[in-house]
Amino acid sequence: MGAKTWMLVYSKGDIKKILAGVPELDRDATTAMVRQLFPSEKLQLLEDGDLSLTCPPDDEIVVGCYPDLVIVAAKEFGIDYPSKLPSNFINAFSDGVLYLHAMHSVVDWFGFGVWTNGTLQRSLSLSPDSGVLEDIGTRHAFESPYWAGSHPAIDPGDDDIEYPFAFHPLELGEAALQAFFGYQLEGAFDPSQIELERIHLMLFKRKKVWWKFS
Repeated sequence: MGAKTWMLVYSKGDIKKILAGVPELDRDATTAMVRQLFPSEKLQLLEDGDLSLTCPPDDEIVVGCYPDLVIVAAKEFGIDYPSKLPSNFINAFSDGVLYLHAMHSVVDWFGFGVWTNGTLQRSLSLSPDSGVLEDIGTRHAFESPYWAGSHPAIDPGDDDIEYPFAFHPLELGEAALQAFFGYQLEGAFDPSQIELERIHLMLFKRKKVWWKFS
């Protein structure tokens, strides 16, 4: 399947420490949150998912509420321009730090956004086919080695191969996961990484509503 994400992560605390402590899922708060964020949806509760499954199909939503942490994954967050995230999602998390993380391995695309107290601080979106779609704000420290060429997309000596960036966007996406949340989906095995399967998330089916006119 490859590495894919389209999710929001919100917190008032240190996300790495919170996840490392394997926080308990608050099911009542999670149910309330999904209904607040998607008020027009008719939702059906499914079996739990986990943190390795933050790329749900279009007809599903994955949500988890924990102390000082919220994770939401849905199709609405796989957007080419993170800065254009609909305001209702930003306003719901306006008193802490909100992250959007989205990537798709098939097209080597990665995009992310960071808001502090509702104000956009950083947004980046790029893929080899589309180029740099968005590059707003000051780059984070974890980005610098990639832009500087320390993680080359093309092996030295492969001069006959062309690639538009000095790095693969997907590799930067994995670095963002590690920097922000303390885990990666793919790459070198790190025994200190949290076990994603231990972080439970609630899964909801987005049921179609059929209108009948009389």
